[in-house]
Amino acid sequence: MGIIGFGRIGQATGRIAQAMGMKVLAYDTQKNPALESDSLRYAELDELLAESDVISLHCPLFPETQGIINRDTIAKMKDGVIILNNSRGPLIVEQDLADALNSGKVYAAGLDVVSTEPIEADNPLLKAKNCLITPHISWAPKESRRRLMDIAVDNLAQFIKGTPVNVVNP
Repeated sequence: MGIIGFGRIGQATGRIAQAMGMKVLAYDTQKNPALESDSLRYAELDELLAESDVISLHCPLFPETQGIINRDTIAKMKDGVIILNNSRGPLIVEQDLADALNSGKVYAAGLDVVSTEPIEADNPLLKAKNCLITPHISWAPKESRRRLMDIAVDNLAQFIKGTPVNVVNP
């Protein structure tokens, strides 16, 4: 499995992949060599694209990551690759992915996000072969919602104590 974006969520995905017996290639601008092992190592993007049977996106949307999955990067992938995205829709050029799915270059895609939500009726992925789209609900399990609420409560408690955490724009 190739994981593009190896922060907290990418690392959790990597642990699940390893538990299923997969070797993991990780691509991230911030590398943590302490995470590397026999079944996990960092790789450059081109190597990850060429070697991975499954590619999972977990990176933020920045100008340099917008459209990171496109006609050119798909051409570097193995035939029959599976692409997963539950990060940000615009990481993928949707027409390019739809074309790759319909040609068989990409075997399947599992997407929890698309470029415009709710999805527009003319989105090419709606008619693409082997494309599963969920309505941006990967955060919806009870455990995820409980964790979000616990973080919110802790943030408020720490603010009241005068030791705020998770501060944005101090």
